[in-house]
Amino acid sequence: MNFATRHLNCVSSCPLGGRLMDGRSPSVLARGSLCCHCLLVETRDGLALVDTGFGQRDVANPRARLSGFFLALLSPDFRQEMTAAHQIAALGYRPADVRHIVLTHLDFDHAGGLDDFPETTIHLLQRERDEAFRQTTWLDRQRYRPQQWSSHPRWRLHGASGGEAWFGFDQVCTGQGLPAGIALVPLPGHTFGHAGVAVDMGGRWLLQAGDAYFHHREMDAERPWCTPGLRAYQTLMEKSRQTRLANQERLRRFAAGHPEVQVFCSHDPQEFERLSGRPERLPVPPSPR
Repeated sequence: MNFATRHLNCVSSCPLGGRLMDGRSPSVLARGSLCCHCLLVETRDGLALVDTGFGQRDVANPRARLSGFFLALLSPDFRQEMTAAHQIAALGYRPADVRHIVLTHLDFDHAGGLDDFPETTIHLLQRERDEAFRQTTWLDRQRYRPQQWSSHPRWRLHGASGGEAWFGFDQVCTGQGLPAGIALVPLPGHTFGHAGVAVDMGGRWLLQAGDAYFHHREMDAERPWCTPGLRAYQTLMEKSRQTRLANQERLRRFAAGHPEVQVFCSHDPQEFERLSGRPERLPVPPSPR
């Protein structure tokens, strides 16, 4: 495969703690800045979007769709021009051109834009759907927002059985409606059905690792490090600490041993700026097409 890709930041979050969270804000009293790093992929079967970030309806009426707890904690920078739908339109496409959305997981800041693509097939691991629907704990009810899920009849579930091997990862989901060259790589821990999304770029790969880690220095093979605030946030959100940390260590070894695979996460603005070539708070430049 040789897919063209665009890196989109689909609404930044501005968490309490400033520098303790993002490592680069001027102080701990300022709000920090964390991106929602999504990926637009031009495939042979039309466009595919990896995660959606926040959507147009979240921006228009956040209190009706998102929990007060996370609105207070994260204070997202709600701007319509940063939503996936607006940035894709700026590139000259229609919502119907997005044939597939592939989700790392169903947290509110990854699935908020599903409603903006009413004809699109959505792919995710079955266990993520099952756990999200259970709404077992108070935190589940804050992070998983059924208000964002009008697309549910178009969800295509993967990973109930079988799977393939990919660079040593097992039970990797391909086919079954996923575009050729895109795979769901189970990376549980943050949620039980959390996955990375691998994209074949022809001789090299991208691996959007979702929330398997939050800060680029966590992938340092010799001296992994994370800001205190993001360490605390990952602990708050994790479903299985042992599994999360084991998969994080596995990703560290994998990234060090496979330079042909570009690993990045969902919320590190420095990774986003390096890969996109533009500041985190700017939407994708309009296309002349």
